[in-house]
Amino acid sequence: MWWKESVTTLKGIGAKKAALLAELNINTVGDLLEFYPRQGAYLDYAHLKTIKDLVPDGSRQLFRARVCQVRNAYGARTRAYTVVTVRDETAYASLYFFGSQRYKAGKLKVDEELQITGRVRPGRTTKSVSEVDIQTFAEGEGAAPGIMPVYALAGTLTQNDLRKWMRQALALAAQELPESLPQAIVEKCQLPARYEALKNIHFPESWEALRRAKHRFVFEELFLLQCGLLYYRQQNEDKRAGVAQRAQGTLVDDVIKNLPFALTEAQQQVWHEIAQDMAGDKPMHRILQGDVGSGKTVISVLALAKAVENGHQGCLMAPTEILAAQHYATLLDYLEPLGVRVALLTGGMRVKARRELLLNLELGLLDVVVGTHALLQEDVRFADLSVAITDEQHRFGVNQRAVLANKSQQAPDVLVMTATPIPRTLALTIYGDLDISVMKGRPPGRKQVQTLCYTEERRREVYAGLVRQVLVGRQAYVVCPLIEQSDALEARSAEQVYEELCRDFLQGIPCALLHGRLRGAEKDAIMQDFVDGKIKVLVSTTVIEVGVNVPNATLMVIENADRFGLAQLHQLRGRVGRGSEQSFCVLLTTADSPEALSRLRVLHDSDDGFYLAEQDMNQRGAGQLFGLRQHGLPDLRIADIMRDVETIAEVRKLALEQLRTPEAWQEIRRLVELQFGGRFNMIFNT
Repeated sequence: MWWKESVTTLKGIGAKKAALLAELNINTVGDLLEFYPRQGAYLDYAHLKTIKDLVPDGSRQLFRARVCQVRNAYGARTRAYTVVTVRDETAYASLYFFGSQRYKAGKLKVDEELQITGRVRPGRTTKSVSEVDIQTFAEGEGAAPGIMPVYALAGTLTQNDLRKWMRQALALAAQELPESLPQAIVEKCQLPARYEALKNIHFPESWEALRRAKHRFVFEELFLLQCGLLYYRQQNEDKRAGVAQRAQGTLVDDVIKNLPFALTEAQQQVWHEIAQDMAGDKPMHRILQGDVGSGKTVISVLALAKAVENGHQGCLMAPTEILAAQHYATLLDYLEPLGVRVALLTGGMRVKARRELLLNLELGLLDVVVGTHALLQEDVRFADLSVAITDEQHRFGVNQRAVLANKSQQAPDVLVMTATPIPRTLALTIYGDLDISVMKGRPPGRKQVQTLCYTEERRREVYAGLVRQVLVGRQAYVVCPLIEQSDALEARSAEQVYEELCRDFLQGIPCALLHGRLRGAEKDAIMQDFVDGKIKVLVSTTVIEVGVNVPNATLMVIENADRFGLAQLHQLRGRVGRGSEQSFCVLLTTADSPEALSRLRVLHDSDDGFYLAEQDMNQRGAGQLFGLRQHGLPDLRIADIMRDVETIAEVRKLALEQLRTPEAWQEIRRLVELQFGGRFNMIFNT
């Protein structure tokens, strides 16, 4: 199959060019054909503008000009960049080049004519153009008519390189290109043929042809993804009978009566949905999405109590020993006074204690067990497991939920909890086999975290405020994007910040450094000391993003906050504001662009994790934000979960219709094999 051949089989690609293409995840000819132009990045050479006619509104625009001057300059924190001044018969403009693109800018010669595309904004004296793509007329395509693609580049690759190689690959496709969708679907949905779509997504005959080509590949990607998900669910469907739990009894009533607060309206609604599921004959399969601090743990307590009052057992699995221990403490508070027997199972237990716990569990002398991955081990057996709960599901592998559910002769009710807000369309894709409950708001008594955004000039003022918080008995987090200094990234590392603070503001204050390279036991010990109040300031990377509950921590300082996504910043912010005292989150940034500062101010204006996740997904893409591969799904190359909601609904219905017979499954699997990169094989081979 020619599409599986290395890109080096194409004329003009040697080892060096192939290495640059590999940086773009292009290794085969098929990869090249699926390397679609950047979203919205096409140039209509019939609509070149003069500099005078450029509109400084931040949009990408195309114009021709001649080079007047090339100079190097330095911005904030001595960041180097190159400015190229250009002119035409109407005006001057300034082109700004950063990072590796400075190399190409440095080779430009005065009076050289360029074809330029970039984002046009107002400048001090001339119009300013950033995110610049340039092409010299000597490269041969500057004056070509029609719509031309603009691709992401790496190193010294040029647009002309990608276009030239893409034409070679399309010539191969013209000779032999099997269809990758069922013919009945292509005809029913009036989709263009595969070759026609490939040709028009790279070199469109018209804007309408481009629209149809894009729709074809969005449709194809989402259709095959849904087929794969349906196949995975069919293969892993639990055929066992469920456990019907009777209507709410005295134990659940007593738990609710003894709570130190009243359930919020959102908690009541979610508990009603879960209780209904648990009362049915079919096993519950539900995901509870609760925003940071919304009170999910109480819901898990009620579900476990319902299992126990029906004479069964329950378990709760958490990703870390610290989080498991915190859940255990909560369950002891709520359930042990009511006679429920609760135990904690972790990997670090002594052999004798573990053996005794497992024996009691198998004999039915324990009602509820909380644990880490240790719950998944083969020798962990239940007498009568009827509900299995996993917390922070995204921290576990795809199949671990099934391993836990299989520790019972009957199919237990399964509840998955996550504090990572996922927009509903994406949740339907990732957790399509689960019913979805969403819980917003915060329990009574918790105040909204005040979020402040400061630039570097106020850094010392921020840390002076941190010291004041510690002196009145509070604790604080300081979060950094890196563990150690990097020449490639201009950002403060946790090691650097920890050393600076120990020499300056934190002299005499108990503090510690926490990051992912520490051994598990060492991380747990540091975290436990922080939970116990022995450590007052914790300097950390994002390892503290999920789970730990330290009500006395009232301040979080996030260094280089512009390096994080909005959803991650919201998750980090959720580590404070867990008690009754007013809490603060300070976003420190060295960024000076209006865009970066405006993006961070969204955190000041909103504490709705679902809204922030949607904003983040619009900016960064679903695959990067939620790690689709972690769920066993391929990254999306052209489809967009937010934009293509209607297409998701359409392909899901069609996939269900198509896959009613074994023959249909075999046909889809055959078509998946014909995909260039075999991206969807991972689902069908699960």
